Amino acid sequence: MSITPRDLSRLQDAPRHPAKPRHKTREVCVGNRVIGGDNPVLVQSMTTTDTFDVEATVAQIKRLEEVECELVRVTVPKPEDAAVLSKIRSRIGIPLICDIHFDYKMALMALDHPVDKIRINPGNIGGYDRFRQVIRKAKERGLPMRIGVNAGSLERELVEKYGFPCPPAMVESAIRYIEIAESEGYHDMIVSLKSSDVPTAVEAYRLFAQMCDYPTHIGITEAGKPPYAVTKSAAGLAPILLDGIGDTIRISLLGDPVPEIAAAFDILQATQRRVRKPELIACPTCGRLAIDLEKIIADLEKRLEGRRTAVKVSVLGCVVNGPGEAREADIGIAAGNGKGVIFRNGDIVRHVLEAEMVDALIEEIDHWESDQEKAGKSTKETPAPGRKRLPVVV
Repeated sequence: MSITPRDLSRLQDAPRHPAKPRHKTREVCVGNRVIGGDNPVLVQSMTTTDTFDVEATVAQIKRLEEVECELVRVTVPKPEDAAVLSKIRSRIGIPLICDIHFDYKMALMALDHPVDKIRINPGNIGGYDRFRQVIRKAKERGLPMRIGVNAGSLERELVEKYGFPCPPAMVESAIRYIEIAESEGYHDMIVSLKSSDVPTAVEAYRLFAQMCDYPTHIGITEAGKPPYAVTKSAAGLAPILLDGIGDTIRISLLGDPVPEIAAAFDILQATQRRVRKPELIACPTCGRLAIDLEKIIADLEKRLEGRRTAVKVSVLGCVVNGPGEAREADIGIAAGNGKGVIFRNGDIVRHVLEAEMVDALIEEIDHWESDQEKAGKSTKETPAPGRKRLPVVV
């Protein structure tokens, strides 16, 4: 049987590193932070306390601040919640967002306090006139707003028009309210199009990005309980981020909000949209493994904790794929039978025994950092062929 060779010429024109550029959005200030444009994708969360319980709410926000949460949202369903917003804001160090559902009066009350942003779900705020009242007051106060479209609370006529809460219906809802706000001369908006269904959320954000330049808050709503909820969030947010979409992110987990922050930063790191720590690459455990790789990785993680170096470090425990993959990283080691070879920028720099590997890798990371500083981290400097340096976005 004859075989027709495939045309491989197109491979020469295919991108070597297929990272899409960031979707260009306008900038919106939220307190002392800026969302959109070329600014880092900001990580946020939401408290689970009764907002009017100031001590409990502030204590939870402080815990979120400790793990580097950058924006925090509190729910405001009752007048007593709105009444304590000033007290909460005065005791925290990150921008405070108030979350409004159903009662537009709560939005108007919240805007009497020094909050940094208001979030409204237009599908349940009570109609266009009430929405305009909130827009006018937000404009008067000079405060931004998130228009939070949710597949579970779309306007009835849009559900009837499209048959079910699909991406086009979600985007039409968002644009409808954006245009109302624009007619009032208001443009300080961030938009979210959330669904608990991953494909729906992904396509909604993609469709919106084709039509608008407002920054987006991305997330998979009601993701559920970890660990599946983290996996589901990663499955939904990775394609969005890889498309260059997303300016602020929340991972919605059942229970304590603190773990949401690490999960968000890990997803940003994996998609290279915000690299803020070393990237550790380790081979899976298999029968070829000839060193105590788990111990080495655990020791290395502990030694690198808190370090902001955007460096790829590869630790491979066998001689099959090890040498090639170690060369691909900024710093790598291919090891087996109690010894290994360390590569830096693709070149062999030293041979080490297993007991020396962690110390040696830390030393090579120090050398790599020093070289970067001496080079002034020049954007003109290119990585060795086949290697892609991680972008530094802290």
